[in-house]
Amino acid sequence: MIKNVLLIIFLFSTSLQAATFQTDTTAYQTQRLKVNALLNERSAKFGQYDQSLDTRTGIFGFQTKDDIKNSNEILRQIVLNDNNIFKELKILMNYKDEEVKRIRNEANSSTSRIENYKASIKKLQDQNEQLKKDFDAANKEKQITNYIVMFLTLTLFVACYLFYKKLKKA
Repeated sequence: MIKNVLLIIFLFSTSLQAATFQTDTTAYQTQRLKVNALLNERSAKFGQYDQSLDTRTGIFGFQTKDDIKNSNEILRQIVLNDNNIFKELKILMNYKDEEVKRIRNEANSSTSRIENYKASIKKLQDQNEQLKKDFDAANKEKQITNYIVMFLTLTLFVACYLFYKKLKKA
């Protein structure tokens, strides 16, 4: 009965933790997708920047002021995108840190539960051994009591027989 209750409690707590873990994993995956999208955007912007450096619309194949401004604007967008990537990476690392903390807490909790289970099992084993010893001692006492009762009964019968014989002679 106790084993069944402990098993039900263990399964319930495990399923509750799995649901929490699933939520954390979904948020983490969503954040990873966001960071990957920003990185892809950065790569595309960097390709645009590289092309803008090669753009020469001026006379004799020189870069114009607008070409340089366009290149600088693309570079500014890359820097802003990099800042967003750093922010999102920080959030991603926070998710990872929280996951590590949760796993560490879960491990500590599991370890303490296992230790408690071991202590309970040890206690129950000790109680079982004590009950066996008490049962054996009670059986020995019962046997001794039975022998004493049988001896007294036999003695009583012998005494009655001898008394009856004495009465018969007298």
